[in-house]
Amino acid sequence: MTGPDVVVVTGAGGMGLAVARRIGSGRTVVLADASPTALDRAVTALRAEGYAAHGRLTDVSDGRAVVELAEAAGEEGRVAAVVHTAGVSAATSTVQKIMQIDLAGTAHVIDAFMAVATRGTSLVCVASMAGHYATLSHADERQLATAPAEALLSLDVITSAGDDPIAAYIIAKRANQVRAQAAALAWNRLGARINTISPGVISTPMATSEAKTASGDHMMAMLDACGAGRTGTPGEIAEAAAFLTGPGSLYITGTDILIDGGQAAWLRWHRPQ
Repeated sequence: MTGPDVVVVTGAGGMGLAVARRIGSGRTVVLADASPTALDRAVTALRAEGYAAHGRLTDVSDGRAVVELAEAAGEEGRVAAVVHTAGVSAATSTVQKIMQIDLAGTAHVIDAFMAVATRGTSLVCVASMAGHYATLSHADERQLATAPAEALLSLDVITSAGDDPIAAYIIAKRANQVRAQAAALAWNRLGARINTISPGVISTPMATSEAKTASGDHMMAMLDACGAGRTGTPGEIAEAAAFLTGPGSLYITGTDILIDGGQAAWLRWHRPQ
């Protein structure tokens, strides 16, 4: 008799914990985070609620650590779903951290989990609404989509961000989107799927920290202007992840779901010039 399917969630913050709760019932949950405190707190909470949860300390910017995470998950059973929520924000991080964690970290997750993916495995990477703001050339996007993970940080399009965290974040999140698109062929050949989710402003501790900055004020003003009038919730992201990792989305791969309350649409069609 085989054991339960395995669900892997990177990031033990608001989104990651919501996703683990939404799709982890009756499965082995492997939760990964770079913070031992956050990881222990999240695993303790999940176990208290009846989940078969295990924590694994993992820095996604370390490619070897991500490979070890994928191998450990594969040893637990069939990897049914991987939801990659780990990341940092533009308002509270340096360009270097954004590129190492948000950009290279996502590439590491895509590569490492392809090695343990089987028929039915679904990988969802959390990108960002910011990726839809990018105005990159086709050549730059192709490099971001297809360059080996170890070469990403030295690409001209990456070094051109300079010391601007917002520019770095937009590039990194666009890279997440196009990299998942480019990887879809290889995942399809395994009978597996890969997609991205691009959240707007979601009520998490990270967003709370960002809201205290000038960019946070700007984002909240946009929420009012676009008519949403509120932030999103981690539960809404978890619902999208559940859909993309569930049986109702078997023909969906290589694409992005934008969950932003209409902000990107407002920016494109209604923002005052």
